[in-house]
Amino acid sequence: MPTKKKTDLSAALTGLILGAVTLFLLLTSIVMMTNAHYRDKEAAEAHK
Repeated sequence: MPTKKKTDLSAALTGLILGAVTLFLLLTSIVMMTNAHYRDKEAAEAHK
């Protein structure tokens, strides 16, 4: 009787999803911080 092979598919999918969410949040925060930096720079130049 053949035994069922145990795979790590659920662990792999969990890692893939968590990795994608982490990258999305990281990139979003970088974009938001960059936009805030240049928005402050433009506001300072506008008052000169």
